[in-house]
Amino acid sequence: MSSDTKYENTEPKKLPSNNPMKDLEIQREDETERENTKQSAFKNLGWLDRFLAVWIFLAMAIGIILGNFVENTGPALQKGKFVGVSIPIAIGLLVMMYPILCKVRFECLHHVFRDRGVWIQIIFSIILNWIVAPFLMLALAWAFLPDEPELREGLILVGLARCIAMVLIWTSLAGGDGEYCAILVAINSLLQMVLFAPMAIFFIQVISHSGSHVTLSYSIAAKSVAVFLGIPLGAAILTRVVLRNVASPQWYDQVFLKWAGPWSLIGLLFTILVLFASQGHQVVHQIVSVIRVAAPLIVYFIVVFFATLLIAYKFGFGYKLASTQSFTAASNNFELAIAVAVATFGANSNQALAATVGPLIEVPVLLGLVYVVKLIAKRLEWKD
Repeated sequence: MSSDTKYENTEPKKLPSNNPMKDLEIQREDETERENTKQSAFKNLGWLDRFLAVWIFLAMAIGIILGNFVENTGPALQKGKFVGVSIPIAIGLLVMMYPILCKVRFECLHHVFRDRGVWIQIIFSIILNWIVAPFLMLALAWAFLPDEPELREGLILVGLARCIAMVLIWTSLAGGDGEYCAILVAINSLLQMVLFAPMAIFFIQVISHSGSHVTLSYSIAAKSVAVFLGIPLGAAILTRVVLRNVASPQWYDQVFLKWAGPWSLIGLLFTILVLFASQGHQVVHQIVSVIRVAAPLIVYFIVVFFATLLIAYKFGFGYKLASTQSFTAASNNFELAIAVAVATFGANSNQALAATVGPLIEVPVLLGLVYVVKLIAKRLEWKD
């Protein structure tokens, strides 16, 4: 598909006039409008967005310091569990996703599926997420960790868990297509409930001939999806329907969304701080294992992202769709991977350590890719 989906451009095309200067001015306005679509969805937040990289690295640093120098920080944050994830992290994820999903035009999404190009995009995404990415992670796990079967198993779980949370943040920051991202997240969620358990057993016990006896139930994946996608998605749909009817669409877009917008990034920073605080002690004291797990993860994120981006560019996809596909393929559902690793192998297992390292590496790498992809789009003058 050579352009973004039909629902993105609902305004009538401007016809040429008899005034060449006026036509040139209209053309420049259109080009400026197209260029603005590549900007972060949080651009109007000012300093919060402008220095986002600083805030994220500051949250990571504070988290590591708290985890190592404030006694019992990690155990305290991990004490309460909700669907296998600590309650503070669960709260942060829900706060992070809700404002983004409130921006999705759910009332228009039924028009999307009338476009044949959308089905091509969906099939492309399914192939990337459920065939290419998991097998690449499996290959990298064996290449980097041939002597560490437990760490390897943790990495395999990360590769199989497709992202349903943070990918919305990365897509929004890169100026991708938030509504299309929501569709992919919903599809990956449904497939995750069906495919995660049998694929994990197949990858770990059959292909890897692991000595570990893996018994995964479908309920773990289903609960993770129901909580981390179902709750914010249901709340966002209800909020959008009620407020747009009780108040007005204009008030919803211009007042409510501007008020809710900052909470998404606040939720992201809170989640990162809690993640690094709860695992900071473990990271520092098992630095060799962390580095060994980090190496294949970094290769995985970069290879999947740029391979997807290149294919999308060669096939003429617009910037919004291409960046959305790339972040969706490169991101992972660390909530599910950690929950499964802890439930199956134990909280202090190497499998749980590898799953935990996943988001600690994903956050800085994918944040860097946000800036890289926007720079590439600017250099290539990538149009939608």
